[in-house]
Amino acid sequence: MGETILILGGARSGKSRMAAKLAQGLPPVTYVATATVDQADPEMVTRIARHQTDRPAEWTTLEVPRELEGTLSSLAQREGSLVIDCATLWLTNLILGLGGGQELDNEAVLEKVRRAASALRGPGRVIWVSNEVGSGIVPMGVLTRRFVDLQGLVNQELAEHCDQVYLCVAGIPLRIKGSG
Repeated sequence: MGETILILGGARSGKSRMAAKLAQGLPPVTYVATATVDQADPEMVTRIARHQTDRPAEWTTLEVPRELEGTLSSLAQREGSLVIDCATLWLTNLILGLGGGQELDNEAVLEKVRRAASALRGPGRVIWVSNEVGSGIVPMGVLTRRFVDLQGLVNQELAEHCDQVYLCVAGIPLRIKGSG
């Protein structure tokens, strides 16, 4: 049976770099990108382009902004590594109705996370990337509070399903669950 890994951290903490390094150790690699391109946000367009350029050409890339469960269940029995980058942007797409769908309530989002995480028990390595956003103060706005609270619950759900969990700080991965 394969292994499942969750890599948490803040912005620019080294999460994606660590995920890529782990994935390269067990090819072939399938990379599932959850970001949506909004041409009105040039900074996000630049971030997405940088991630695309950084990926090796031999990796298979799938762009899946919302319906991860179906995509992941079809990939469950594959060999090699599967990187889902990232759960935070997927959550954003779900709660804001981005990426071609309706806005979802908290329980519907958590059910999608459970189904996606459960779908991935196969022979390969699964690497989830997600942001740790709950280390600051309680946000002032209703939507921001909902997002921070729900991101914390999503991370807990993923951590429960994963064999190993890392927290990246300043490019240094700290193992917080599992061995390996």
